[in-house]
Amino acid sequence: MLPFDLRHLRTLVALRDAGSLVEAAEQVVLTQSALSHQMKDLETRLGCSLFVRKSRPVRFTAAGERLLELADEVLPRARAAATELARLADGKSGRLFMAIECHTCFEWLLPAINAFREEWPEVELDIAGSFHLDPQPALARGDLDLVITADPIDAPTLHYEPLFGYEAQLAVAPRHPLAQREWVEPEDLASETLIAYPVDRSRMAIFTRFLHPAGVAPAHIRSAELTAMMVQLVGAGRGVACLPNWALHEYKQRNYVVARSLGEEGVWPDLYAAVRADERELPFIASFTRVAKAMCFKNLVGIVPADADMAKRR
Repeated sequence: MLPFDLRHLRTLVALRDAGSLVEAAEQVVLTQSALSHQMKDLETRLGCSLFVRKSRPVRFTAAGERLLELADEVLPRARAAATELARLADGKSGRLFMAIECHTCFEWLLPAINAFREEWPEVELDIAGSFHLDPQPALARGDLDLVITADPIDAPTLHYEPLFGYEAQLAVAPRHPLAQREWVEPEDLASETLIAYPVDRSRMAIFTRFLHPAGVAPAHIRSAELTAMMVQLVGAGRGVACLPNWALHEYKQRNYVVARSLGEEGVWPDLYAAVRADERELPFIASFTRVAKAMCFKNLVGIVPADADMAKRR
């Protein structure tokens, strides 16, 4: 155990700044006798004198000067930490370290982040790459604070705040035979090269909600990390890709690709902001989900409220 604490350091600083025991005692709200006793007790613990008695202004020994150096370093940091802890307790400050499982979400996420930073400048915010990360278990462990996902897991410690619903569509080249169909069936992809993000199939709706239930697999899978690259490959006839309807809107307008539904009813995932359940009410976390949802419905084409009736989505 240390022979001194913050109280001793504050007293030494007051003694240096005031120049006398009487004035220092007033600064730390002690009697002169109590201050003298505190200093004597500290010197006994340390086994050395800290200042020269009856000197005015007070002259410190080498040991006293060393403790003052420490006080000048530690006390401002302690005060800053106390202020930050108070703001954390009030929900005015904190950390928002997030990851995105829906990689096309970067299109709307950056404007949402900019809007959030204007409202919460004191919140530390960062984004982790998640191609090779398992974000939701990392969220449960406390390594992350928020995950954008379309695939909730059964974890009682996590809360999933719905953002919006969207249609997962198959992008094909305008001259591809499937472009002439109203929708595609799983068997149509058995001879196709599927261009996909480099993530596990369990995190892609085209597999979990379309191909796997039908027992179908594409002939080949080609990885691409950027949405624009995927679209270019599709447009060049190098394969097909499954992307959100809102992400394909601009490319369809330019006739780069044609989008078709997965099955007659289509596949409609919901997108969520996952947070730890015990932090869902933190003001800055609740604010981020509110801002993100508002930005999405303002800027994205084709999205619907999460869990909306299927008839309203078509």
